[in-house]
Amino acid sequence: MTAKRVLLLIAVFVGGMTSLGVELTAARLLDPYFGNSLIIWAVLIGTVLLYLTLGYYIGGKWADRKPYYRVLYQITAWSSLLIGVAPFIARPVLSWSVQGFAQYSIGILAGSLLGVIALFSVPVTLLGCVSPFAIRLSMADESVESSGNVAGGLYALSTVGSLLGTFLPVLILIPNIGTRNTFLFLAFALMAVSLAGLFTELRARALPYLLMPAALIALIVLLPGGVIKPVERGELLYETESAYNYIQVIRWGDETWLKLNEGQGVHSIYNPEAVLVGGIWDHFLIAPFFNNPPYTADQVGSLALIGSAAGTIPKQYTAVYGPIPIDGAEIDPEIIRVGREYFDMNEPNLNAVAQDGRYFLANSPRQYDVIALDAYRPPYIPFHLTTREFFRQARDHLTENGVVAINAGRTRTDWSLVKVLASTLKAEFPNVYLVDLGDNSYDLSNVLIVATRQPTRLENLTANTALMTHPLLKQVAEGSLGRATEFTAPTLIFTDDRAPVEQVVHGLILSFVAGQ
Repeated sequence: MTAKRVLLLIAVFVGGMTSLGVELTAARLLDPYFGNSLIIWAVLIGTVLLYLTLGYYIGGKWADRKPYYRVLYQITAWSSLLIGVAPFIARPVLSWSVQGFAQYSIGILAGSLLGVIALFSVPVTLLGCVSPFAIRLSMADESVESSGNVAGGLYALSTVGSLLGTFLPVLILIPNIGTRNTFLFLAFALMAVSLAGLFTELRARALPYLLMPAALIALIVLLPGGVIKPVERGELLYETESAYNYIQVIRWGDETWLKLNEGQGVHSIYNPEAVLVGGIWDHFLIAPFFNNPPYTADQVGSLALIGSAAGTIPKQYTAVYGPIPIDGAEIDPEIIRVGREYFDMNEPNLNAVAQDGRYFLANSPRQYDVIALDAYRPPYIPFHLTTREFFRQARDHLTENGVVAINAGRTRTDWSLVKVLASTLKAEFPNVYLVDLGDNSYDLSNVLIVATRQPTRLENLTANTALMTHPLLKQVAEGSLGRATEFTAPTLIFTDDRAPVEQVVHGLILSFVAGQ
């Protein structure tokens, strides 16, 4: 095999790696601003497929008109340059989207999203040209009878490169060197192959192409990486990118906040001077008191928390109920580390497990007095934690007087997510209650949904509140009495087979953006 042939095969492999690597890294580039909801992935994947389709078509015609190796390497060189430049251009455009979130402007949000995706139109289209170009060049030395073998081998090699491009950014590059540097890694890898090919074909005439890596190096020096996403208020203490999330730790007055991805919701709050933090987390404390009276605090002996984040709820449960055993499932190990470092999530009774919540519960040998779910943060609704089968699994892991408590969101007029979760719980539990923390002045509010394993009554919360002795527990309970109602009108029930949670959440988001 000649050196020219080997270099062509390397170009096909690296081109395949780069195309998938750019797609996955672009998704992470968008995460801090738009999140990683299904609709964002659909838009991104759809446009990348469109660009590749154009590349296949254009590349085939281009290769027939100019079947030269130098043309192929010019194509990959320009693609590599544009990939390297993309994150530098994207950040200002994406920062514009922060204004869109603040103003609830669909136009700004859509414009910034589509603008960034359009940045990749030319480099990805050029990458689509690589395979048909390589086939055309390879066929110059082959007979027609072997064309299928040649095409199949090159597409297989490109696909193997795409497999590497799928896992390398997600498992190694993004968590260790960040999104911008991952783009640069992919750009320089493709550029190295392109320059090698150009100097092989053009020799001294390829010297001007050295300006391409020089331009990228100049951008790196002149625009060093700084804050990925500036905070709208408060002081940014720490930010990082994990395999699952873009993570921010923010100080706001005496409090430390955990924000993830697009940052429109606070996932944990820590105040070293206070147990209660004034949010939905406080109300998880009173979930077991919907049980039949007399129910007292000493009967709460264990907690399983799915979506433990940085440990607000475990800290509160420990302060109120003592060092009871707490299992906290959090899928992202980096969030657990951040919780321990910045949120003092170091309670000796807390067993923090880096696992998917459903997998954790299915494999837990224990039963719990309370199973709490704080994993529903639109648009991040894991459908497998919303179904009847999952709630049946949760019921089977409860003690005799156990309860399930869920944090769900609503807008001023759209209760669809709350209703479908309550309806699905109602299919497995005799009684379901809602504690609404908002009012008509709130654009977006939280609702605590509580399901009891035993048949119960709404009046139980009032009766059990009268028996409370812990001042903080009594404070939360008394503030919940006028907000609690029983849910008695089931609607749609989610199952593992059919759980259109994305449709429900998209409607909720549109209601929120419209201010309804």
